[in-house]
Amino acid sequence: MSGELDRRKKKILQAIIEEYIETAEPVSSGNLVRELECSSATIRNEMAELEKIGFLEKPHTSAGRIPSQKGYRYYVDELIRDDKLSKREMEMIRERLETKVNDLEELTKIATTTLSEITHYTTITIAPDVQNHTIIDIKFVLLGSRVLMAVILTDSGIIRESIIKFDEDVEQEQVDDLTYIFKNKLVGKPLETMNSPLEEFIMNEMKTGINIIKKVIEEINKIIIESQQIYLDGANKVIDMPEFKKVDVAKDFLNVLDAKDLVADVLNTGVAENINIYIGEETEKEELKNFSIVTFNHLLEDKDIGTIGIIGPTRMDYSKVISVMKYISKKLNDDFKKGKF
Repeated sequence: MSGELDRRKKKILQAIIEEYIETAEPVSSGNLVRELECSSATIRNEMAELEKIGFLEKPHTSAGRIPSQKGYRYYVDELIRDDKLSKREMEMIRERLETKVNDLEELTKIATTTLSEITHYTTITIAPDVQNHTIIDIKFVLLGSRVLMAVILTDSGIIRESIIKFDEDVEQEQVDDLTYIFKNKLVGKPLETMNSPLEEFIMNEMKTGINIIKKVIEEINKIIIESQQIYLDGANKVIDMPEFKKVDVAKDFLNVLDAKDLVADVLNTGVAENINIYIGEETEKEELKNFSIVTFNHLLEDKDIGTIGIIGPTRMDYSKVISVMKYISKKLNDDFKKGKF
């Protein structure tokens, strides 16, 4: 695709997109004369050519041009810079990510909040899928005569817990039996080990009542099946942007946030360890046609620590978003190799 534009057209397209991202106003040739050191007539001719091939659009009420979705796609594929971070922003990221955490999931939340604060866009994060994480400990704690807490710890530091209520009394001896048998069967195995054969095994081996065992397995399975939680941060950050003065766009955005699973579908389609950019209609979802989503599925060694997504208008500052994502990724990996978490 890079062969479609010569050097001057690339410079003009890049200048127009970056000017429009900053101002949200159509860009005229006069805006670019000083920056590009070309005559206004030359720039107008080039802009007309870029419009002709679909990289720019001309709003009816303005003499200037704005980027099309095709123009944005060319920009992020061919022209974007990923060094748009100030020293203050880098220091802020370092300080935030050095916060002491109990597990990697908490670290992902911190990274999500930091990303939203620096870019001023809304972030949506899917917690890691823990089914292939290895169990290193499992505990059962009796909270009352009919209430039990199950706690599962994985090798990635992620903790899953569930409160289980029974219709009959549970004795401490039964809890000790549960702890012993589950540890012997599950520790060192991936969470997806929880399946029907395990249920049969436990029912054959346990002295505990079958109803108690069934209830425990049912609740632990919920922990695994529902493990991909969705977190939202900075939902109010984009509402003041010019695009959202249009009632239909603002309404679409709020509906998207309300139906977080819609964005989660997009986050889950990305390529692991890659930054994925979806511009407007590229998501193939009608509700997202006015927005762009940038996602990153992060792995530390071979452990999934979640997928982070940024959602905003197609006039998104892609360079800033990608710069922040890459720096956060580098910092997490450096700290992980140093054994900081």
